[in-house]
Amino acid sequence: MRRLGALVALLAVWEAVVRMGWVSPLLVPPPVVVARVVADLVRGGALWGHVGATLLEALGGLGLGVAAGGLLGLAAGLLPPVADLLQPAMAVLNAVPRVILAPLLVIWFGIGVASKIALSFLLVAVTVFFAVYGGIRETDPRLVERVRTLGGDAWAVVREVYAPSVGAWVVSSLKLAVGFTFTGAVVGEFVASSRGLGYLLSFAQSTYNAALTVALIALVMAVTLTLFAGLERGERRLLRWKHGARPRRAPGSRAAAPVSARETVPAPASGEGGARTQPEAPGGFSDRPPATRAQEVG
Repeated sequence: MRRLGALVALLAVWEAVVRMGWVSPLLVPPPVVVARVVADLVRGGALWGHVGATLLEALGGLGLGVAAGGLLGLAAGLLPPVADLLQPAMAVLNAVPRVILAPLLVIWFGIGVASKIALSFLLVAVTVFFAVYGGIRETDPRLVERVRTLGGDAWAVVREVYAPSVGAWVVSSLKLAVGFTFTGAVVGEFVASSRGLGYLLSFAQSTYNAALTVALIALVMAVTLTLFAGLERGERRLLRWKHGARPRRAPGSRAAAPVSARETVPAPASGEGGARTQPEAPGGFSDRPPATRAQEVG
């Protein structure tokens, strides 16, 4: 609710600033105008074909990037010679802005879907590679040794040790990957395409239509945030052990009262047999000073 309230407040301030003439509505259209443009796009029907094209490119690059990046990261994490070859190459790709490869990919694969999937693939594969590789590198080696001591083979080590550890890293990196895959699809369409949200953005920019540009940016953000929210829900479900979810109590039930710890004090040498017990305050800490307790023992 707080996020929704903050968004409504931001839109209200934006609308007020434009209505009072502090900025030009031709450069920064008010939210009401942007909403009207979005409604016209939705009613027109042609928008859904462009949204479908962008989703196809983005999800295609996401799936291929997760599969390839995961396999390469797993191989690099388990085989040091493979890591010596892949890690420097992936580091170079990660350091260079990969969107600058979009014109080259258009030359290689044309202006169709393939070049956009290729760009999204590169953006996602590098991210997932480092997630898997880092997850394996950060795994406690004592867990590996314990599985091997119990007679587990290499597959058992991967299944019982590496898969749970790497899974947390991969699920967390998927949220970044979703943003990257849409970046690759939209940028590729913006460079050269005949359909897609990036193509519409290029058209709006070429005609200096600020309202259409903002409306399309809002649509891209809405689609990305929807997938992002779905991934967050899936992450909470899959990684409940990581988030430390506590079992819910039935309504009206009371929590159990803490059990008072009792300290056993050795009996004095003068003749009392056995041991006597002194009640302690909840949590195991006595409510009497040490000097008083020493006198009672003596």
